[in-house]
Amino acid sequence: MEVPRDRNGSFEPQIIQKGQTRFTGFDDKIISMYSRGMTTREISQHLQEIYQVEVSADLISQVTDSVMTTVIEWQNRPLDKVYPTLIMDALVVKVRDGNHVQNKAFYLAVGINLQGTKEILGIWVERTEGAKFWLQILTDLKNRGVEDILSLVLTV
Repeated sequence: MEVPRDRNGSFEPQIIQKGQTRFTGFDDKIISMYSRGMTTREISQHLQEIYQVEVSADLISQVTDSVMTTVIEWQNRPLDKVYPTLIMDALVVKVRDGNHVQNKAFYLAVGINLQGTKEILGIWVERTEGAKFWLQILTDLKNRGVEDILSLVLTV
């Protein structure tokens, strides 16, 4: 982004700081649109319409890929050893996958820790809902440090 400069170099832009390449919160807007199922082309067209700025598909991909690193770290973070209560459920949702819309099962595990606070332990996505996948989830929780669950609430 080009920021005007004066002869003395004393001009301080208010909206876009020196050296800044994008608007503050611009990445958040891209991620928000992407999470709602918009394609990179649709996001680019939307940003052109709203901000009169051309945004390449490469930039949109860079922004969405940067979030994936954070998501993977969150999915693999260590967990507490003991959860007095573990609540597990699966929800089938229609998801756009490329040019197709198909049902996918979102598995959710919520733990209530020793302080009584609920925390999302993980979210997993699978093509279908089935009993075999619950075993994989419990194995994943064990591998991340969970040793004891006092009560399990599982909706079927």
